[in-house]
Amino acid sequence: MPDPISSRRKALLASAAAGAATLAAAGAARAATDSKGPVHVVYHITQGNTQASRALANVRNHLAADPTAKIVVVGNGAGIDFLLNDAKDANGAEYAGNVGDLAGRGVSFRVCENTLSNRKISKDQVLLDATTVPSGVVEAATLQYREGYAYISP
Repeated sequence: MPDPISSRRKALLASAAAGAATLAAAGAARAATDSKGPVHVVYHITQGNTQASRALANVRNHLAADPTAKIVVVGNGAGIDFLLNDAKDANGAEYAGNVGDLAGRGVSFRVCENTLSNRKISKDQVLLDATTVPSGVVEAATLQYREGYAYISP
């Protein structure tokens, strides 16, 4: 009579091997598909204007090297500050011009509604070139996991 534990182990190993093969095939198919289109990147800003300034410089450099890149900038927590009306960088320049220029080049800017609510900031304080999303963290995760965006936190 066959050993029941051995039979279960064989079944589990066969199932695991089949699952691994399926994942490998899916990964290879996705890599082949993704390499034909533009790179998709989400820049996640959470630490305020210093990080935002670095991110905007990174986005400009990114587009200079790869103008076809599809870029989304998501801000939550202190990372929304640069996307508010009258926000200025360390040199006193308003972020609105830089954000508007990048938005004109196809960059999407998204602001966390949870942060707005928690900080009691009205949506009308958000720059016109930015949209709001229910949760910045969920937005960044969804873009990365479900839509295949590379994640960058400058």
